[in-house]
Amino acid sequence: MSALLAYPWLAVAVPVALALVAALLGSRGRLIAPWLAAISASTVLAIALSSLAAVAAAGHVAEKPGSPWLGEVVSQGTIRWFAAGDMALSIGWAVDGLTAVMLTVVGVVALAVVVFSAGYMHGDKGWVRYFALLSLFAGSMSLLVIADSFTGLFIGWELVGACSYLLIGFWYEKPSAAAAAVKAFLTTRVGDVGLLIGLALLWGATGSLGYEEVLAEVGTVAPLSVMVAAVCLAIGAMGKSAQFPLHAWLPDAMEGPTPVSALIHAATMVAAGVFLVARVWPLFEAAPTARLVLMTAGAVSAFGAALAALAQRDIKKVLAYSTISQLGFMFTALGAGAMVAAFFHLVAHAAFKALLFLASGSVIHGASTQDLHEMGGLRKAMPVTFATWVVGVLALAGVPPLAGFFSKDAVLEGVLHSAPGVAVLLFAAAGVTAVYSARATRLAFFGTPAAGLHAHESPASMTVPLLALAVPAAGLGFLAASVSGLLGHEAEPLQPMVAAVSVGLALLGGVTGWLSAAGPEGDTATARRLGGVWTLLAAAYRYDALVDRLVVKPAVTASRALWAFGDRLVADGAAHGLAALVKRAGARLSAWQTGDAQDYSTAIAVGVAAMLALTVWLGRW
Repeated sequence: MSALLAYPWLAVAVPVALALVAALLGSRGRLIAPWLAAISASTVLAIALSSLAAVAAAGHVAEKPGSPWLGEVVSQGTIRWFAAGDMALSIGWAVDGLTAVMLTVVGVVALAVVVFSAGYMHGDKGWVRYFALLSLFAGSMSLLVIADSFTGLFIGWELVGACSYLLIGFWYEKPSAAAAAVKAFLTTRVGDVGLLIGLALLWGATGSLGYEEVLAEVGTVAPLSVMVAAVCLAIGAMGKSAQFPLHAWLPDAMEGPTPVSALIHAATMVAAGVFLVARVWPLFEAAPTARLVLMTAGAVSAFGAALAALAQRDIKKVLAYSTISQLGFMFTALGAGAMVAAFFHLVAHAAFKALLFLASGSVIHGASTQDLHEMGGLRKAMPVTFATWVVGVLALAGVPPLAGFFSKDAVLEGVLHSAPGVAVLLFAAAGVTAVYSARATRLAFFGTPAAGLHAHESPASMTVPLLALAVPAAGLGFLAASVSGLLGHEAEPLQPMVAAVSVGLALLGGVTGWLSAAGPEGDTATARRLGGVWTLLAAAYRYDALVDRLVVKPAVTASRALWAFGDRLVADGAAHGLAALVKRAGARLSAWQTGDAQDYSTAIAVGVAAMLALTVWLGRW
């Protein structure tokens, strides 16, 4: 294992190479495509575990002020890519505690998803393409994580975005899937523009895009420049992590295959925004305005998305809005300065949310529906799926002693210390989380099965990954001190009062959700009692229609006006005007073509005289 630490770039090279192999084989690679993807994920996991072991062996290393590295740097290397004067672009790798933990998350979830997909995607005509994209994603995400500069991070950032686009639109024959892919691509590009502007500002101010070089110069850069650059990076993070107001793409991304949702849109890619902020934390420490942006977006997302999840009938949409909400917890913690708590919640959330998405995939596979009102009683037909789902929702709701209890309470304590008013909103969101968790569980797994429902348990290739992910979802909370130590920080003890309030809200919310969803009839009755409020939540506040009216349509109108002025009047006018000028000049010149030799002789004589006069005049000077 230690030998792998010398070559962490293999976590990028092997998956990308195997993705190319699968793509080149095409339909001839049906038998080996899942094996190639499994090798890719296993390579990432092996390097991650060797990195974890090395960082742990180095012992506790206190965070160095102004350094991007958290914990011991156990492997580092750099390649100069481009240089111009004093400015240079380099791409390389650095493995510290943050890298090791994040890479482990990528490796574990990727391997679980690959194994699960072998059963879930069996028989799909895009089988080879699917596994090739999974391999490419694993390599791209690894590049984003191990990069020692913004250059490498940005390349990985864009590659995972491309993989997300291709996998959301995997079933491109469906108009809804194709539209969802385009929506995700365009929405995240808005955030990426912010990220790119931020990188340009940092490069211009420091002459480098290396993490160490940039952060070493933060103290010498004008505070306004630091603030603007950090806000731009925050916008990029918000787009990738589906935070308000750039959140609307994530629920539509559920059009892709369910295992993809577990890997990309729950556990890894959407967490890249949190990882970015944690990676350059000293920059955000020096920019309070940027942290305020993070906190505001996170708090609105945490509470607003939790409410939207309450009213969804599609089991994947419930989990999608839940993901936006939980990422909101992380962003709020980052804004409050509780970076370690935010990152620990990222790790715990990756485990239990990947578990829940794969369990929902098992439900869809076994029940042939995504509608919670068309399920019911699945606990008897799908006992393994049910048991693992319960572990996931209890962790999500923050019930002790599961992982979500420890990580969520760490976030609540961090925010309560810095922003008590915002913490109240997070406590409310935590209660609502328990409500929608209990509601979805009762509608899917309890009560009377819907008419015509003939559910069955999923094959071992799908249930084994569920059992594997249930282990960290249940027990990861006990490793909070270890994760904090890997990041060079001491773990903060849980505050009894915060824990008591959190557990009380989880129990109260769970009972409320359970009682409000006594089968489809009970759920419908609840919706009827709430009337327009429920309708508004089910439509996610009609946010898409609002954006269409306030942003899209005005932008289209403005672009058409610019086209009419710029293209038709300026461009076409210039071209047509030049043509008319040439035509008139040609008509004038053609008048000289008389065919009379005397006229030509006169013209020649006048020309020669003019040249002689000009020569004499110039000779005087």
